Amino acid sequence: MTFNFRERVDRVHSDSVKWAKYAGKDILPMWIADSDYRTAPCVIEALQQRVAHGIFGYPVAPEKLAEACMAWLARHHQWHVPREWLVFLPGTQCAIEIILRYLSRPDQASLTTSLHYPPFSQFAQRLQRRQSLMPVRKSDQHWQMPLSLTDEKLQGDEKWLFLCNPHNPAGYVYPREELLQLQQFARRHNLLVCSDEVHADLVLTAGKRHQPFAALNEDAAQRSVTLFSPAKAFNTAGLGLSVAIIADPHLRDRFVQATEGLLPPPSVTGIIASEAAWEHGDNWLQAQKDFLRNNRDRLADAVGQIPGLSMITPQATSLAWIDASGLGVDNPALWFEQHGLGFSAGAPFGDPHSVRMNYACAPQTLDLAIGRLAHAAREATA
Repeated sequence: MTFNFRERVDRVHSDSVKWAKYAGKDILPMWIADSDYRTAPCVIEALQQRVAHGIFGYPVAPEKLAEACMAWLARHHQWHVPREWLVFLPGTQCAIEIILRYLSRPDQASLTTSLHYPPFSQFAQRLQRRQSLMPVRKSDQHWQMPLSLTDEKLQGDEKWLFLCNPHNPAGYVYPREELLQLQQFARRHNLLVCSDEVHADLVLTAGKRHQPFAALNEDAAQRSVTLFSPAKAFNTAGLGLSVAIIADPHLRDRFVQATEGLLPPPSVTGIIASEAAWEHGDNWLQAQKDFLRNNRDRLADAVGQIPGLSMITPQATSLAWIDASGLGVDNPALWFEQHGLGFSAGAPFGDPHSVRMNYACAPQTLDLAIGRLAHAAREATA
């Protein structure tokens, strides 16, 4: 079966937060991690069958969903997860807040990378919890995390380390050796690890493979909460389903107790879509990755030829982290917006001189975006 990722689907009136942001403006929305093509046919067909049933009462996650999730993790990531480790949730961000609010004390701090997924720092700020940043650096088209510097700066009150694996926004696939260093670092300082792995299924670079943090060894499993979901790979974020994978029974019980009465169960549609994706979506996912790889490479080639811009080619995700420091503008995201491009501003990620661009779109949209990108750069450097 062939799949069509090239069709330009009109999303203007589809209640999309991505497209509503710039409604009525000539600005291409390329910010949030939300793809602009239809999801897998198996997901659509499963939802259509469930809608035809016509009753949408209170749901419960069936064992078939857990079996599909476990089989997917084993098939795609060589990770054999026991059923009791799985805790199904209505989303991922809520799990981050649960951890900070209920699984750590107000006097305990957290760690994350200096370039990071914004909710890691935003929730900490909202709860008035101290957070330290582990330095991330670029070297020869490679991202580095010098843990030795972080060791020296710890104050002893740190409880949780928040990690995006693969990295968002950099699109970096952590090698097993680097994750082992992180695990040893966490063990030295008695840290628990929240590993956000929702982009795990979108590794694009040949020879790279996603390594689940908790699958490194027994110590990593017992000190971690892994967040996983089909939402990024199958663009089902609006349907509401993720899973927290927690090996330690005491930690898992505390997590579940914190969610009771606070979080709703996953939606009926989220359950149906996720089960269908995990059971039947392999071929569609592979075709999507081939398509995204082509888009990524076209974008990387184009950015490499635009003065004032640079990017390290992402190894995973559908997101490009573009360094615009060479343009000499105070607010690159605003500058690009004024030239018809709606990117994610870099400041919430930790770098105000960069922007994040989503290239999960039709080729003609990407061509238009590249043209506007080049024009905006010329205007800035003229």
